[in-house]
Amino acid sequence: MGATQVSAEPLFHNRSDAGKVLAGLLTPVIENRNVIVLALPRGGVPVAFEIAQKFHADLDVFLVRKIGVPGHEELAMGAVASGGVRVLNESIIRDLRIPQAAINIATQREEREIARQERLYRDGRPPLNPAGRTVVLVDDGLATGATMLAAARALRPQKPGRLIVAVPVAAAQACEEVREHVDQVVCAATPEPFYAVGVWYEDFSQVSDDEVRDLLERAAHQHTQ
Repeated sequence: MGATQVSAEPLFHNRSDAGKVLAGLLTPVIENRNVIVLALPRGGVPVAFEIAQKFHADLDVFLVRKIGVPGHEELAMGAVASGGVRVLNESIIRDLRIPQAAINIATQREEREIARQERLYRDGRPPLNPAGRTVVLVDDGLATGATMLAAARALRPQKPGRLIVAVPVAAAQACEEVREHVDQVVCAATPEPFYAVGVWYEDFSQVSDDEVRDLLERAAHQHTQ
């Protein structure tokens, strides 16, 4: 049998277009101007940039890295986020009998990558403090929701006044799972069947490190004017 053909009409031209749509949906949701927009890089940054522009809000990245099962890195046994917060999938670890030493080694590897990306993207700018503020956590879409869930759980101890997850497109189940851990989820579309995030964009080309740096610098410059 041949491969199954995916037949779906794109909902967005590109991530920037998706961000503008999402910004419109967020207008009645965001009740004050004390807003921080945090993007999951790299794909979430062009989406988040448009939201930050709309609300004249601070823009920053919030880094999350999947912790892969040793030898099968595509399978997540957890995730680690900015600030060193780690979320583990205990059932996978137990079922595969993954030793603690292997978990620690994999975690340290991803923490080093987070540190590298933070140096690269922030260019010396300190992370924004979300305490007491409305935080809008943004990605270009949710398939399983695992990465966004790790980000949300990592942000909670920093005591944001309100935590909103905003994505242009998501699998319905992923939205529901994330909704249990945040104050609100704003999603422009939950198509069925979902297929994959990239299906719903005409242009889903990879976002480069340089583009992330450029958008963060532009946002920082505009916000200080």
